Amino acid sequence: MENKMFDGKVAVVTGAGGVLCSSFAEEMARRGAKVALLDLNLDAAEAVAASIRAHGGVAMAYRADVLDRACLDELHAKILADLGKCDILINGAGGNSPRCTTAHEYYEEGDELTDEVKTFFNLDRKDFDFVFGLNIMGTLLPTQVFAPDLLHRDGCIVNVSSMNAFRPLTKIPAYSAAKSAVSNFTQWLAVHFAGCGIRVNAIAPGFFVTKQNQTLLFNEDGTPTPRTDKILRATPMGRFGKPEELLGTLVWLCDNNASAFVTGVVVPVDGGFSAYSGV
Repeated sequence: MENKMFDGKVAVVTGAGGVLCSSFAEEMARRGAKVALLDLNLDAAEAVAASIRAHGGVAMAYRADVLDRACLDELHAKILADLGKCDILINGAGGNSPRCTTAHEYYEEGDELTDEVKTFFNLDRKDFDFVFGLNIMGTLLPTQVFAPDLLHRDGCIVNVSSMNAFRPLTKIPAYSAAKSAVSNFTQWLAVHFAGCGIRVNAIAPGFFVTKQNQTLLFNEDGTPTPRTDKILRATPMGRFGKPEELLGTLVWLCDNNASAFVTGVVVPVDGGFSAYSGV
C-alpha cells in the first residue's frame, strides 16, 4: 500500500517544471499531498501537473516569477482558494546562465584584454545580478509569501542548495556564490523560525544532468565534455545522480515524524563528491 504520509497537506514547489523539482512534485503527490507547481514556464509545469492528475493525484500548475513579489502574492491567494494553506514549501527555482559562465577555468594570459570570449573580467554585472538574484531572491521571496501559512502548524521548508555551496566550481562564479548564500540563508531561517513550528533545511545535490547543465556536460554529438570527465573522476561513485535518488532525503526532511528535531541542515546527496579530497 502506498504511504500517504502527506495526505491532506499542501506542498508548494517552485521551479516545478525542471528535471529535479518535477520529480519532487511527483513524489509529494504520490505521498498524498496536494501540489501547487510554480514555474516561469507554465507549459512545463502543467505537463507535470497533468501527469500527476493522470495518476490520481491532486496538482495545479501556476505561472510564477519568483523574483516578482506581487506575482507571488497573487498566486498565494489563488493557491489558498484552490488547494488551501501551504504546509510544505520547496524552494527549487534557480539555476545558472551561459551569460555568466566563463570560458576558462583558470586565468589565461590576456583574459583582461579580450572581448572575444567570456572571462572573469568582462562578466556583465546584469548577468551576474540575474544569476545571483534568481537563486537567493528566488528563495527569499517565496518564503516571505508562503511562510505565514506555516506558522504554528508544524510547517516545513526545503531549499535547494548545491555542491557549489561546499566548494565553488570553476566557470560559474555567480551560481557558486548564490548557492553558498542559499545554504547560509537556510541556517538563518531555521534559527529565526525555530520557536514557531517551522523547520527549514536544504538538499545539496551533487551532479545530475538537467536542461540547464546539459551543454556544460555533453557535446552536441552526445559525447562527454572534459568537464564531465573531471566531475566523474571526483565523484567516488563514478556516475551522475538520478533525480529519484534525491527523493528519500526530501521525504525525510518533510516528514515531521522522521525529522522532527532536524532543522538548519544542508544535506549533500552527491555520490561522495563532497567527501573526496582527490587523493
